[in-house]
Amino acid sequence: MIHTLSVEPVSQDLMEEIGFTWHTDPDGSSYVAPELVKVTEAEAEGYYEAANALYDMFAEAGQHVIDNDLFAELGIPENLIQLVKLSWDDDDWHLYGRFDFAGGLNGEPIKLLEFNADTPTSLFETCIIQWALLKSNGMDEEAQFNNAYEMIADNFKRLITNDDGLEKFDEYYNGERILFSSARDLPEDEQTTRLLQRIAVDAGFSTDFCYIDEAGFLPDEGVFNKDQDLTNFWFKLWPWEDMAADEPELIELLTETARKRKAVFINPAYTILFQSKGILKVLHDLFPDSPYLLAAGYEPLEGVKHVSKPLFGREGANVSIVTESGDVESSTDGPYGIHPMLYQEYVELEQDAKGLTYQAGVFFAYEACGLGFRRGPKILNDTATFVPHIISE
Repeated sequence: MIHTLSVEPVSQDLMEEIGFTWHTDPDGSSYVAPELVKVTEAEAEGYYEAANALYDMFAEAGQHVIDNDLFAELGIPENLIQLVKLSWDDDDWHLYGRFDFAGGLNGEPIKLLEFNADTPTSLFETCIIQWALLKSNGMDEEAQFNNAYEMIADNFKRLITNDDGLEKFDEYYNGERILFSSARDLPEDEQTTRLLQRIAVDAGFSTDFCYIDEAGFLPDEGVFNKDQDLTNFWFKLWPWEDMAADEPELIELLTETARKRKAVFINPAYTILFQSKGILKVLHDLFPDSPYLLAAGYEPLEGVKHVSKPLFGREGANVSIVTESGDVESSTDGPYGIHPMLYQEYVELEQDAKGLTYQAGVFFAYEACGLGFRRGPKILNDTATFVPHIISE
């Protein structure tokens, strides 16, 4: 059972001041719990090791998908395949992602649920808010597994240095620009994007921001902002699968832009391989003995309690828990039922005394770098609460 330590919440005024405007849920409750999950050094190290090992597996699985033309099995839109291959062959840098885990505390084994590799949320909560909770309560600010801000800053530098060493950034950097874009009227997306812009500035980049509808694209020139200033890198908080479905002509433009190396896109298009839940079957096929992986398939798992979830979906929508006999134990609605389903062996999430479940999220930027928890009903959905943590023995 999970036990938490109650603390004083970060003031809403402070959260508003730093741009964290989605601090209160529609029912008036706080989105960030004024509590801390107690994590030991060994447990934090366990999450760190799991995420690092799994990322290497994902890289091998991605190559396997490309070599064996398994794009359809993963639900990758056909019009995106060429851009995926270009970004993979060009070794475009993966800025950040977030692994979702069951277990890891109280002796429970860590099991991978999925990897949010393209457009992960909860970055602001993990980087800033849970650290501020320790600081505002006069606690040790270092007592967290949480160096995501610094690691993402270093990963921005690797856009220029690659593997030559971070100390080469000042020597190699030649004024390259990053344009950051998010959709209008989505405060969480915008503030997360602006946080990443702030991190890039701290890393030493020249940056700009514009909404996605203000950005322009010409394959012979590249990507430009509303003032028609060209950029070298374009960060967009816009899922690749949605872009492929909603803006096929834009995908054609971006493919030509990438082919001519007029701009580089962050996160790269190949992250859709990792984002697709279909990669979970590929992983289990390639690494059947991994202690981190659950059985997964493209058909229901007969005689095994399992979860069905769309290849592309978010926040627990369109998920069902199915018993060994094939009965639906619980399910959620949502907009992602148009996608094919992935069937994954069921694993219990750890619970507290109130019966609420906890899921660990571990950010990855070159290596594992930030832990946070989501808490809610049996199928975690968009009502889930973010719960910070503290490392203590």
